[in-house]
Amino acid sequence: MKKFLNTLFVTTQGAYLNKEGESVIVSVEREVRLRVPVHTLGGIVCFGNVLCSPFLLGHCAENGVAVSMLTENGRFLTRVQGGVSGNVLLRREQYRRADEPAAALAIARSVVAAKIANARTVLQRGQRDHGDKKDDTVFLSAITRMERMLDEAAGCEQLESLRGKEGDAGREYFGVFDHLITTQKESFFMRERNRRPPLDNLNALLSFTYTLLAHDCVGALEAVGLDPQVGFLHKDRSGRPSLALDLMEEFRPYFADRLVLSLINLRQVQGKGFMRSESGAVEMDDETRKTLLVAYQKRKQEEIKHPYLDETMPVGLLFYAQALLLARHLRGDLDGYPPFFWK
Repeated sequence: MKKFLNTLFVTTQGAYLNKEGESVIVSVEREVRLRVPVHTLGGIVCFGNVLCSPFLLGHCAENGVAVSMLTENGRFLTRVQGGVSGNVLLRREQYRRADEPAAALAIARSVVAAKIANARTVLQRGQRDHGDKKDDTVFLSAITRMERMLDEAAGCEQLESLRGKEGDAGREYFGVFDHLITTQKESFFMRERNRRPPLDNLNALLSFTYTLLAHDCVGALEAVGLDPQVGFLHKDRSGRPSLALDLMEEFRPYFADRLVLSLINLRQVQGKGFMRSESGAVEMDDETRKTLLVAYQKRKQEEIKHPYLDETMPVGLLFYAQALLLARHLRGDLDGYPPFFWK
């Protein structure tokens, strides 16, 4: 499972990737900058003007290493991978459950419960670590409302109503997210969650980090033989990895949001590292993007005890562990899907 920790991010514009023996070679202006054995990689993510040789793409496909192409600012373009692996019976069961409203609802309820609970925990820790008397009232009010939404989501009998509760909880959470930012308030603030394109520095950081998280969730689902395109909470849409979006809901607050808050509050990123385009979209410069990528990889290497498996593992393997638990549930080995609850 170690390979799922290792994603090669290539952000240098004009870089060229090719195959040499069993290794991936990264060159810039014909100078070799990096040499990585392909068997140590779980994926390669290329940003912007980065080229890959056809021989390398074929070699990666044969070795189960997916190559993703994104714009320089992190918008997903395409993904190159080998043949679908895994048990066809597992995928057929996944499709059956997705088409059966009651079965899809049961899994979706677990996902939404974990997302709301983990978001609530982020606020509780924010109140404990950063809150003053004024913030205490704001945090406590939001936490109380989210606890009520958690109970209401558990009682939803229709997918549409569950999606509504999930949306309500998200608005409540981001409504107080600004209070979690303790430094650089003039450059980083949350007025509202916006994307496509992000309109401020904080939303640019969040959107970029969510893109990375989605990439890792797609890889984890493919590794256990599930189809990332067919989800239970998110509706099917051409080109959208709905099941990966389902899986990442559990990890948005715990992994992505906390990472972004740490980068801001510890001043590892600064307002000068962002720029506004003519369209109004806010974009990161190359140095800020690299800082985020390094921090993302380091966070994946931290260890945590899995609340259900009761085993200590690197954070980067949580996505794979949850994909594996979902596959076991679909096979009938588990009565329900146990989502990731951060304690």
